[in-house]
Amino acid sequence: MSDLPRKAVTRTARLAALPLGIAGRATLGFGKRIGGRSAEVVTAELQQATADQLFKVLGELKGGAMKFGQVLSVFEAALPEEVAGPYRAALTKLQDAAPPMPAASVHAALSERLGKDWRSKFRQFDDRPAAAASIGQVHRAVWHDGREVAVKVQYPGAGDALLSDLTQLSRVAWLVGPLIPGLDIKPLISELRERVSEELDYELEADAQRRHAEEFADDPDITVPKVVAQTDQVLITEWLDGVPLAEVIANGTQRERDRAGQLLARFLFAGPSRTGLLHADPHPGNFRLIKDGRAASDWRLGVLDFGTVDRLPEGLPTPIGDSLRMALAGDASGVLDMLREEGFVKPSIELDPDAVLEYLLPIIEPASVDTFHFTRSWMRSQAARIADPRSPAYNLGKQLNLPPAYLLIHRVTLSTIGVLCQLGAKAPFRGEMLDWLPGFADETATEAMLEDALAEVLEEG
Repeated sequence: MSDLPRKAVTRTARLAALPLGIAGRATLGFGKRIGGRSAEVVTAELQQATADQLFKVLGELKGGAMKFGQVLSVFEAALPEEVAGPYRAALTKLQDAAPPMPAASVHAALSERLGKDWRSKFRQFDDRPAAAASIGQVHRAVWHDGREVAVKVQYPGAGDALLSDLTQLSRVAWLVGPLIPGLDIKPLISELRERVSEELDYELEADAQRRHAEEFADDPDITVPKVVAQTDQVLITEWLDGVPLAEVIANGTQRERDRAGQLLARFLFAGPSRTGLLHADPHPGNFRLIKDGRAASDWRLGVLDFGTVDRLPEGLPTPIGDSLRMALAGDASGVLDMLREEGFVKPSIELDPDAVLEYLLPIIEPASVDTFHFTRSWMRSQAARIADPRSPAYNLGKQLNLPPAYLLIHRVTLSTIGVLCQLGAKAPFRGEMLDWLPGFADETATEAMLEDALAEVLEEG
């Protein structure tokens, strides 16, 4: 099939062309500068052309290239301001845009997976894709019982394409790395490779979505569409209407941004505690704001795409909350001991506890106040501080280790913070952590509050 450009030679050539195109434009730009045009104008033109090529190649290839672009898009808030414009637009497009698979190929896939009489299962089926993602595309339809549904159909050859793309991307990671300070691209690509089989397994995705839909069925703030039917390469769920989060990022009022930020923070921390799963693909294309004709303060968050999750039966690890609480209390030695115990600091590495605390405090600033204003400038300053070789934070960060058990948690947390910064949201991060993050609330203070409440009840009795 020609739906997914997956022949190794073709796909490799497109990815390999990225550095050649960039080099060619740089040479052309040098010639223009010699011709008298200003460096600023030429540089801006080069950045726009490079961003356009990056989006075109990653978006057309779908597969792993698009998945990488989607993951990367949530970090655009960390881009230096002078290059933010063109790259922001290009990366943001990757959140829910890709060339469609032809209708004939969709019909063939549905016939193979749902049976030759697949049309009898639907009252209506729209051949035009409503959305396209890294390994499949979504069609809007009406199920035989009258429910509006989303039909996700996996691209033919998606698995081979994912692995091929990610292998090639690891070879050109140096092109993207400098754009987003503080983000190590190669480990990100390695992690995406390890998740390929899970991403392709619609049975696992359906199970994760069912668990979330059941847990949040009566929740006033968060909704997850129910699973209607599923095969190995077709997933049918209830249709979810709502305002794409990307629209709120682009055009929302401050009140709308704040509500979206509050709900995102709540889902980040409450999801693992309530379901034992961490939704691990938090880019804006996977969220909808449901208005229901109500004020922004009463909007609900719709969550889509459970293809990648981290399994956390006990919720988020307690040491995360413990170490954050100790850091905010100034317990430098306690923080270092906890990091060492969890594998963030190898036994052979000696670190100054106060230096570790100084490294962490700016990062955990959102946990220190009741409401924190997430901004692009704040994220840029954090990224620059960690990426600057002259900074003590840079040298200390190089000595820290990221244990495998924390890899997805780390990426999801950073990704969510990236989206909050795109929103420019004022969010009650601390309150959500107190409610849902094990170990973060001061247990001694909590026990004292319970004792006081009990004493009051006894006195009234």
